[in-house]
Amino acid sequence: MPGGRLTQQERQQIALGVADGLAYAEIARRLERPTSTVTREVMRNGGPTGYRADLAHRAAERRSHRRRQAAPRGTQTPEPVHGRDPEAVREYEETFTTVLMQTGAPKMMARVLTCLYTSDTGSLTAAELVQRLEVSPASVSKAISYLENQGLVRRERDDRRRERYIADDDVWYQSMIASARGTIQLAETARQGVGVLGRDTPAAVRLENIARFLDFVSESLTRAADQAREVLHTKPESKPMNSPGAD
Repeated sequence: MPGGRLTQQERQQIALGVADGLAYAEIARRLERPTSTVTREVMRNGGPTGYRADLAHRAAERRSHRRRQAAPRGTQTPEPVHGRDPEAVREYEETFTTVLMQTGAPKMMARVLTCLYTSDTGSLTAAELVQRLEVSPASVSKAISYLENQGLVRRERDDRRRERYIADDDVWYQSMIASARGTIQLAETARQGVGVLGRDTPAAVRLENIARFLDFVSESLTRAADQAREVLHTKPESKPMNSPGAD
């Protein structure tokens, strides 16, 4: 597959593919690009309903220009952390952000959450987020407020009295439980309609079936989350180098 940045012609092909309703995988196959590249390109530039090739290309040029300005000539490239490839890390962060956006998270909130998940400490200050994302403090503050309301991050003070934002392991459990509660509420609302519409009417039967389905889903989700919670606090076991199946 070809490497490097997308060209303007490739972006035009992506726009045509999106307009024709093609799957991202099919567009990527025609371009001989990874599916994640096409997905990320569309989601960071308006989504499937708002993607415009010319606007996306100009935005990419602006980002490239900002990166060149941020790294003046003569400055030394920072040493990779833990031997990581900085470009590969950046690509992965963009992919993770795109996936979070596909689940419904707004772009800035997804970017902040990705930064927290991919930091070794699992926590960052507002100043660190501003620096890493190259956005305004107001944007970070708005994103954190949203994520707090969703139960996805929490705040605490460090030993220097700085406020840190944390996405710890238990966040996923709390998120699943919150989702289950929302599903229960939807089931209860659907069941209320049964009495209003008449128990034996087609509409009431439909709502009762929806309520029963959602009851089952919420109960299963809660039970699975409780059973799997300890996984979030367990380190994966490492295979011995000479064990069967180890390379």
